[in-house]
Amino acid sequence: MSAPAQVVTRFAPSPTGYLHIGGGRTALFNWLYARGRGGKFLLRIEDTDRERSTPEATAAILRGLTWLGLDWDGDVVSQFERRGRHAEVAHQMLTRGTAYKCFSTQEEIATFRAAEEAAGRYPVFLSPWRDADAATHPDAPYVIRMKAPRTGETVIDDMVQGRVVIQNATLDDMIVLRSDGTPVYMLAVVVDDHDMGVTHVIRGDDHLNNAARQQMVYDAMGWQVPVWAHIPLIHGPDGKKLSKRHGATGVEEYQAMGYPAAGMRNYLTRLGWAQGDAEIFTSAEAMKMFDLSGIGRAPARLDFKKLEHTCGQHMAMADDAALLHELQAYLEAAGRPALTGPQAGRMELALPFLKKSAKTFPELMEKAAFLLVERPVAPEARAAEALDTVSRGILKTLTPRLQTASWTKEALEPILTAVAAENGIGFGALAAPLRAAIAGRTVTPSVYDMMLAIGREETVARLTDAAN
Repeated sequence: MSAPAQVVTRFAPSPTGYLHIGGGRTALFNWLYARGRGGKFLLRIEDTDRERSTPEATAAILRGLTWLGLDWDGDVVSQFERRGRHAEVAHQMLTRGTAYKCFSTQEEIATFRAAEEAAGRYPVFLSPWRDADAATHPDAPYVIRMKAPRTGETVIDDMVQGRVVIQNATLDDMIVLRSDGTPVYMLAVVVDDHDMGVTHVIRGDDHLNNAARQQMVYDAMGWQVPVWAHIPLIHGPDGKKLSKRHGATGVEEYQAMGYPAAGMRNYLTRLGWAQGDAEIFTSAEAMKMFDLSGIGRAPARLDFKKLEHTCGQHMAMADDAALLHELQAYLEAAGRPALTGPQAGRMELALPFLKKSAKTFPELMEKAAFLLVERPVAPEARAAEALDTVSRGILKTLTPRLQTASWTKEALEPILTAVAAENGIGFGALAAPLRAAIAGRTVTPSVYDMMLAIGREETVARLTDAAN
């Protein structure tokens, strides 16, 4: 089989709820595989279940993918809107002789299966209409069934699971078109993938059982079978299927919890996939490395400590302007107040040192508390202890010198050191009241970093407030 001219992958979620973190990883694998090969990544919403599908769920899926940074090619495809095409293919299968009209009632099918079970045989329904002469067809409702092979085996050559063999005797003639003329999901998936030119079907291994039936549809239509790659599901830290009891399961929840998208992409890429000792990498690097052969067969376990470590690495190496933009998006997603213009300006000045020790945006905001506090700064109880009479007197002698100093660390350092020496104390003893005056806390970033970030005017004003 010659290699396809262009790799085309797809992500095809059902819009019945939020985008699950497992679905996010499936989309990511498809995106990486296509993007790394100059191919296309397509998005299809499988909305044929009209009772459970909602526009709100579709919107949530699109938001989740957008936050993860997974862009798709072309328009989003609605499976429901293509139902006419699906029905057309079912009738083409009739014409090709690879499908037939079945007039058996539900009662007849149930009776047949009960008899098979009673005889100790596998209860696969064998329709009496499979090879019936069309002249014998009654004027009654019917379904269209695919003529599945009844002997031998169907082999799925899976890039992750290996060679998977299904005995054809265990599969019945699948219905492809219901009696009301609506297509079944199993047919719709194949028709959509074929029409969209999908070359690689990368999806969760909970779909592996569907692959045999879907491959039969490809064969029935004489279409090229795509490359199959069924990836293991994500489990919780305890090895059980990921659920709410393990914590967040929806992609948007992770945004609201404050994980940076780049770190999330990196972590999810490594969740069940590996290449050498690569741990921390950009998406561009991941595109070059990612291959289906690196996906393991065992379920991956979500590890929140490793997720936080990965996110911390990405925050430290992020572009400051991009990080500030994502911080604002986090605040909106978490329902927190947006930064004001002055606050955003200070934040951008402080990001070069704040981002080095934060793993999430809530941590970043906590470390940036000194930027956001309004005057007069009300110190915490322990910090207030550092603002005794002696310390306030020292701050009074310091502020005039700061008003005329160049506002750089190189200029400020000798001034603070000299003031400490003049009062017979070390710099550490001076730093405590400075932290209390500037941030109202005992644990803060470097005093110099804080002073440079909030500027001369604000620094002097806070010291003056504390000294009086």
